[in-house]
Amino acid sequence: MHDLGVQYGAGEVRMRRLSDAAGVLRMKERRSAEKWFEQFEANFPQLFLSVYYGALDEMSNIRQFGMWLLNHGAYEDVDLGRPNDGGILLVVDVHAKVATISFGYLLDVYLTEDDTFKILSKAHPHLLQGNHLKALRMIINMLSAVLRKRSRQANRNPEHFERLAGGNQQGMGEILQRIRSGHEGSEQEVQQEQEVVR
Repeated sequence: MHDLGVQYGAGEVRMRRLSDAAGVLRMKERRSAEKWFEQFEANFPQLFLSVYYGALDEMSNIRQFGMWLLNHGAYEDVDLGRPNDGGILLVVDVHAKVATISFGYLLDVYLTEDDTFKILSKAHPHLLQGNHLKALRMIINMLSAVLRKRSRQANRNPEHFERLAGGNQQGMGEILQRIRSGHEGSEQEVQQEQEVVR
């Protein structure tokens, strides 16, 4: 995270769940996406979902950028009870036609890179065609299905998931809540927070 901070910046990034810097969605499509986000949050009260449509420069690694953005995002339209470590971020580079899904630490035992790869693979043809709304709908549906399945598995065998989780990420939510609420810490506090995030 320190190296990414050097590349992209160490400060917070003010954003919304739907950040369409590339302007790929029409107003009606934005309203549909917002409803899907709200439904996702109703189904998964600890989590939130967001998407960033933009054009990255050639030097950017989209996976690293996605993780950096999720860690530095100060979401204006996400309740503080949903910290960034319970967030899922879809980043779409509309020029390179590539996408990545980054997710917070709370989801480490419920989502895998294999899951996100399969989900993006299914949505990839729609992204290539520029049908971003259809791709987003597919991604939300598939993510929801995976999370419901893992939730049922965790209810049946909680000890297994507790072992997978190991030491929980105590403190991460508090740090990210302070970031999101506009807390301006001292340089020493920022360095301490960066050490925890690493």
